[in-house]
Amino acid sequence: WTIYLTEAKKYDKSLVESWKDNMTGILIFSGLLSAVVTAFIVEAYKTLQTDSGNTTNQLLTQISLQLAQISSGSNGTLTVSPVPQFVPSKSALACNILWFTSLSFSLCCALVAILVGQWAQDFLHFADKHSAPVVGARIISYLYYGIRRFNMHTMVAMIPLLLHTSLFLFFAGLIAFLIPINVVVMAVSAAVFAIFTMIYLVLTVLPLFYLECPYRTPLS
Repeated sequence: WTIYLTEAKKYDKSLVESWKDNMTGILIFSGLLSAVVTAFIVEAYKTLQTDSGNTTNQLLTQISLQLAQISSGSNGTLTVSPVPQFVPSKSALACNILWFTSLSFSLCCALVAILVGQWAQDFLHFADKHSAPVVGARIISYLYYGIRRFNMHTMVAMIPLLLHTSLFLFFAGLIAFLIPINVVVMAVSAAVFAIFTMIYLVLTVLPLFYLECPYRTPLS
């Protein structure tokens, strides 16, 4: 039991350390991505609201026409054109939907990464809690069975996939944001995004044909 307990603790510590290292990288990247997406959202959400300057100009124009009619002594009826109802463009809707979804995914990744770090620490704490070799071996076996039963390995592997999805949503929202601004800049950004997507797909599919291939993604 002592040998089993020693080897099991080595494996558990290496497993937990690998999880912690991955979660630390995810926390850093998700924080940077959230900051970038938030900076763009600050400008993009304005496209969902009516421009107060245009509304003010229209109202001032109507008032000036009414004053001009009164000063001229005209008795005719002045036709006042109603202020048109604001409707956001399709590109503005797509951009904001993609960016807000990207931000939500990124923040969720950060939260789950923190939780995984806490769960990993609790796992080591309970595994080292008992000093008797027989009891400790049973506790470690029981805890590891819980990890396998509740598919914690799969959940940890899904966090990078969610973060990658957040990054792709940001790029897609960037293209939608650039459509009404400049077609050339949008086309260049779309080309870069398409190349990056193709490389990502190749890295995803390549390990399926070459098992020794070190390049892979969470979808592989």
